[in-house]
Order: sequence, then structure tokens, then C-alpha cells
Amino acid sequence: MAILAIVGRPNVGKSTLFNRLVGRRLAIVDNQPGVTRDRRYGEGSIADLSFTVIDTAGFDDADVGVLAEGMRAQTARALEEADAALMLFDARAGITPLDKVFAEVLRKSGKPAALIANKCEGRLANTSVHEAWELGAGAPVPISAEHGEGMGDLYDTIRALLQKAGVAAYPEALAPEEPLATGVDVDIDAETPDDPARPIRLAIIGRPNVGKSTLLNQILGEERVLVGPEPGVTRDSISVDFEWRGRAVKLFDTAGMRRRAKVIDRVEKKSVDDTLEAVKFADVTALIYDATQGLERQDLIIAHHVINEGRALIIGANKWDAVADRDAARGHIGDKLQTSLPDAKGVPVTMLSGLTGQRVDKLLDTALAAYDLWNKRVPTGALNRWLAEVVARHPPPMSSGRRPRLRYMTQVKRRPPTFAFFGVEKGALPETYLRYLANELRVAFDLPGVPLRFHMRKADNPYSKD
Repeated sequence: MAILAIVGRPNVGKSTLFNRLVGRRLAIVDNQPGVTRDRRYGEGSIADLSFTVIDTAGFDDADVGVLAEGMRAQTARALEEADAALMLFDARAGITPLDKVFAEVLRKSGKPAALIANKCEGRLANTSVHEAWELGAGAPVPISAEHGEGMGDLYDTIRALLQKAGVAAYPEALAPEEPLATGVDVDIDAETPDDPARPIRLAIIGRPNVGKSTLLNQILGEERVLVGPEPGVTRDSISVDFEWRGRAVKLFDTAGMRRRAKVIDRVEKKSVDDTLEAVKFADVTALIYDATQGLERQDLIIAHHVINEGRALIIGANKWDAVADRDAARGHIGDKLQTSLPDAKGVPVTMLSGLTGQRVDKLLDTALAAYDLWNKRVPTGALNRWLAEVVARHPPPMSSGRRPRLRYMTQVKRRPPTFAFFGVEKGALPETYLRYLANELRVAFDLPGVPLRFHMRKADNPYSKD
């Protein structure tokens, strides 16, 4: 499939155009410059053309430091991968020295490129459009990515670029693949036949600066996303496809989630929303925490959110190579999970180092195992034999002067495993008894750490003759 990169200085509308081409909001858009930092891929289309489109970081020529250099490197890699490029400039602001820098970078790349004058919804932009001829990049194409104006001219431009790049500009040769998005248009919890071609969605989540992006780069063996000592480097949820043990996996690197009260910046709020969306559509979430600091309250809040969403949860104790007293660290996490995360009893914990690669393979193996448990179905006969045993050993407490009678149960859904009890009303069983049933169920059918769901149905067992 053809690859089209969108480049340009900060705040010219690259992410807005990216979202329009992919047909949904995948990239975070804000008036604040420099929001995009990593390169983001999506499957774009315009009329009958389909292509992979890359959103890139815009950087200021005055930027210095590790983060700025990383953003430049991400943009350079995008141009290396692309067959063609669109260079955007802000028609309302006019041509700036940095626009000239980007034009020179494009010329040196040798890739077919077109100059796109964005934000042309007003008459005042016409003068700047004419000024753009000085860039020596050909006739600028006026559009408004926000309002969808000029899409016909953009279609002609993209088609010509792809043909010049030697890539056929027709859907037979450019058939779109599965979207690289945080969201999907299907219900992943529906009881439909498993699609072996669909990748396992694994989201890497956690607080800022715990090493999530470093871990993703270690898994992929390349500097795919920006890393740095500053917290909050990652803003968008970036998805990457790879394969592990012969199984397709889609990895999501997400923005760090601080305590809600501390999130006041507008862009950070959008980043957190993006992370929550990634969790919602994940199959497995790997909660990464800094083992040198231990599990903190915010880590447990994030874990509870994952469980409430019904996603499979695993935990990674990152920076384990820097832990001085490892026995104490193991005891700390064991105590924390025992007292603060009873709804995910037995959740697997992997001690690892995203920097050195230590036990990263173990984390991935654990993720695959958690996915299989999340999809597990327990036979009805075995469930009811188990139910009779646990109720006889510990009957449910009295409710309204009567003891609830659990007559029958069956598994009604997977992802996560969901069970229905017949013969008891909703609310008749206290939370403590439901937790007792969940813990016994995990032990009996080997479901450690998997979120479980219980439904109460007053209707009698349909197979009973009573």
C-alpha cells in the first residue's frame, strides 16, 4: 500500500488533515503548537484512493534538547518510509522561515511532494497562497482541512503524487487494510466466532515516566516512539503491529495518567481521554509501574479502571534492574495487591526492565496467556457441580428473612467470563459473598487475575421439574 507523509511546522493543521483522511479523530488536535510528537499511522482514503497516511511532529527551529531531536528524527523516519509527502503551511499566517526549512528538507529527500495551503476558508489567505511560490515547491493547493474545503483538488494532487511515485492510484492496488486506530467499529465483547486474523490488542498503560515508551521500543527493536526523562512525552495513543510466538499483536503506547485533580492542561486531558479509549478497546492491558518507587495509589486506580472495563490485566514492574532490595519490593507489591485489588486476585506480575530487555519476553508471554484466560469458557456441568460444593461449604447469608437459593448457573459470555445465577434476585447476595464465589471460581477453573462478571436471574432453572 502507498504511504503518504504529512509534514510541516507546528500548528499548521497536519493532525486535522490526518483525521479527515482517515475518517475519524485518531490524532489529538489542539491550537497549542507541538501537540503531535510521535509519528502516527492510519489508513486514509479520498474518493476511490486508499493509502497509509503518516501524521508527523512539527518542530520549531528554536527547539533544543533530547525531545526536539527525537521529534526531528521521527519526522525524518516518516519521510524515509513514505512514497510521497504533503507539506502543509498556514495560509493565514503566511510563509515563515521554518516553512522554507521544511521545503528544503523535502527537496533533499527526493520524494514526490506537494505544497498544501491549509486554513484557506477566508479571503485573507489568498495573498499567502501566492507568496508560497517562493518555496520552489510548485503551485500550492488551497484547502481547509477543518471544514473539508478543497478536497477535490487534494484528490487530484494525491493521485498525481502516487502515480509519480510509481504506485498505482486505484483501489485494486491500494486496497485498505484494517485501520490502525485506538477505536474499532465492532463489538469485541460480542459472542461471535473468533477471527484468527484479528490481532490481540495489547495496551501499555501507567503513570507518566514509568518507562512505557522505552518498553515498546524494546519490544519492537527500534526507536518507534519518543522517550525522554521528561514526564508526559507521549501524548497520542500510538498503535503498532507486530508478531509474537506466531500470533498477531497490535501494541498501543499510551499517555501517562496522573491523578485527575492534577490534570489541568487541555492537551493532557485529551491525552488521558485517548488512553481511556485505548483501554476500552484493548483485549489485554499491561499496567507498567516504576519498581524503584513501588505501587502507588494512582497505579491501583488505573488497575481498577481496567477491571471495571472488563479488560484482561497484567502488571509489569519496570526498572527492576535498578531495584536494590528485591525481596522487599516483591513483598510490597504482594501486600498491595492483596489488600487493594481483591477484584483481580492472582493478577500476574512480571519483574522486567524495558531499558535492558530483561524478562520483556516473559511479559509478552503473560499477555498471551491472559488473553486466552479472558476468552475461556467453562462447561455448564462442571460449573453446577462446583456451585453445589461451594454453597454446601459456605451457604449464602440470610436476606429478608430467607436464605437465597442458588439453583443453577451457566456462563453466558466470554471477554470477560460472565456467569448467570438462576433462582436469586439482584441484590440478594452481598458483595462479600460474591467475592467469595469469584475467588473460589478462579481457583477451581484456573482464572487468576481475570475480571469476572455475575448476573442474577430470578427465573428458575429451565431444566428443573420443581
